[in-house]
Amino acid sequence: MRSKLFVPASRPALFAKALNGAADAVSFDLEDAVAPDAKPEARSHLRALFEGLTHATPEAARKTLIVRVNALDTPYFAADLEAVVWPGLHIVNLPMVESAASVQAAADAIEAIERERGIVGRIGILANIESARGLRLAAEIAAAHPRVMGLQIGYGDLFAPLGIASAEPSATQFVRTAVRLAAGEAGIQAYDGAYVHIDDPEGYRRDSQAARQLGFTGRSCIHPSQIGIANEVFMPSEVEVRHAVRVVEAADHHLGRGTGAFTVDGRLVDGPFIVQAERTVALAKRLGMI
Repeated sequence: MRSKLFVPASRPALFAKALNGAADAVSFDLEDAVAPDAKPEARSHLRALFEGLTHATPEAARKTLIVRVNALDTPYFAADLEAVVWPGLHIVNLPMVESAASVQAAADAIEAIERERGIVGRIGILANIESARGLRLAAEIAAAHPRVMGLQIGYGDLFAPLGIASAEPSATQFVRTAVRLAAGEAGIQAYDGAYVHIDDPEGYRRDSQAARQLGFTGRSCIHPSQIGIANEVFMPSEVEVRHAVRVVEAADHHLGRGTGAFTVDGRLVDGPFIVQAERTVALAKRLGMI
């Protein structure tokens, strides 16, 4: 998911446009974007959406569909899951995760509804790292359950209580590095959080490039104008794809002859670089670049 567009669940008029837009994923929000007294109606909107997905357009059918529910320790969590755990939902975005135990509890709750409704296929969990405790325990959270498919940074909740400026590069890069390493240890992906300055597309591009340099797969978009930038930044370049293809082809040749290290395009290549090249080739194929 190079781009994940946030859509308030309380605004059903935006659903169709988001589902037919260019974002790789649509993340319907039941948490911060919806006032407490509007949450019941927002749940009804999402339930109706998922019940009607059998009639979705081809564009919508290709989307990854996410719902950001309210945190496990809120009075809204159980009702959120009851409303959205249906066939067609791919990922539950769990906010304010601070322990492996909370991930396990959320996974158990999702599984119970899946069994009750006969849902085939396992709904994933995207765990938000957005507190100092969550950051410290990010590796435990990432490995807490097989449903956890990624970690996502929540900069606002993480930085604001600590008095850290939201755009402070040293802070954002430190957090990104910690989250990426935690996700990498668990063998899952890391996704960058929101960039709140909608009127600064070049700032969004620079910030996204900084995340990609640290191995992030994609990031949140809080406005449709950010989707194209995210898709471009987190797509491998043609040069990268060509090099990756040559690495994979060379690996097939050399490894079959017992050679574990070799050169491609003047660069030394061995195990980790072969894995990276294989991932780049796989992504390029999914994106239609190969």
